[in-house]
Amino acid sequence: MKPREIERFRLKLEAFLADVVLPMGRKERREHAGEYIRGLLMDGERKSIEPLAGRLPGGDVQALQQFVNQSPWSSQEVRASLARKVEGEFVPEAYWLIDEVSFPKQGKHSVGVARQYCGALGKTANCQVAVTLDLGTEESSTPLDWALYLPAQWIHDPFRRKEAGIPEEVTFRAKPDLALDLVDEVKGWGLQGRLVLADSAYGDGFEFRQGLRSRELDYVVQVTGELMAWTKDPHPAKPPMKRGGKIPRKRFYANDFPPPRSLCQIAKELPSGSWKTVTWREGTKGPLTSRFARLVVWMANGLVQGKTMQVPAEELLIEWPQGDKDPWKYWLSSLPPQRTSFRGLVRKAKGRFRIEQDYEELKGEVGLDHFEGRSWQGWHHHVTLVTLAYAFLMLERIGNKKNFWIDLACCPPVDPAMLAVVHRHLPHMQ
Repeated sequence: MKPREIERFRLKLEAFLADVVLPMGRKERREHAGEYIRGLLMDGERKSIEPLAGRLPGGDVQALQQFVNQSPWSSQEVRASLARKVEGEFVPEAYWLIDEVSFPKQGKHSVGVARQYCGALGKTANCQVAVTLDLGTEESSTPLDWALYLPAQWIHDPFRRKEAGIPEEVTFRAKPDLALDLVDEVKGWGLQGRLVLADSAYGDGFEFRQGLRSRELDYVVQVTGELMAWTKDPHPAKPPMKRGGKIPRKRFYANDFPPPRSLCQIAKELPSGSWKTVTWREGTKGPLTSRFARLVVWMANGLVQGKTMQVPAEELLIEWPQGDKDPWKYWLSSLPPQRTSFRGLVRKAKGRFRIEQDYEELKGEVGLDHFEGRSWQGWHHHVTLVTLAYAFLMLERIGNKKNFWIDLACCPPVDPAMLAVVHRHLPHMQ
């Protein structure tokens, strides 16, 4: 936005932030939050602190650096307040989107930086990687929560931990574990559980899918065609006998199951009548249509030799356009097949299509990847403030599409947990 536009939206922005930034505590912190977010929303190639402050009337580089990097406000509490606020603006069909975003870096001192796969560059490179949980629909999405991935070399290096200010309680967590931690955190904020969508980096993991099931969350997650499965219930009709052959066992083990087949092989062996052409939504160039098949499978990638097993049934969705040599994509769904239409299942499977565009906007519009600090706290403060800026833009777009805008300055805060606090602070917010 240009400075004139920022001034035009200033009252709306202040009203939007009023209750969300209250967990920051002191009035000057809340004021710095407003300044920083206005700077993120302004036009400009770089949105790191120094150029950002230079675009603000009376911008104070030192004060903003202290606010982002050293000030002890809780980024989690601010994100929780924002999440409760934006949840009410989404239709009931909104999803939870699990994804990850990368930040290419040149040096080795930024917290979590290492040579690892960098999605932004499409190759292994020096970068930071964060796991994210977004709330989204086919029209829009916004981040709810973030988890910075720390490679093992960071976890086990006391000097680097101290330099970056990594809390003692932070231990190594694989990315799927971080994703489940984010789910637990936002549920702890009081948010409604929703259908979870994720790509194959998460969907391929049996433990990740099992983690969602144990949390009573349905999912439609992409998987790779190399995963192995059965198309019939693999559990023996009768329990295997214990050693000696007189008493039946009560548990199944991996070697009790027949050989599985890959999802790709299963797809290629389906009869022609299994395939159906489905149009799931209108795209920018017309209706989006492809050929799909759906069937119930039992996945084998949870089997571990020597451990007891009970393999759950899941529904497999396969996309294979007519005339192509191999299937394109595969998804696993925990939704009840009898209550999920074919088109509805395809739409849910395709529900992540906005996520890459949204993260490009987060980087290009509000400077998600422009942070130049190195600390754990500074990084989390920055992504939280970027989330506030982007949520404001997203809600403004929703309001424009609906041909209305709720005047937040005239309405009580959406977050009930903050309502009483706001009333106590109102005299100081004028």
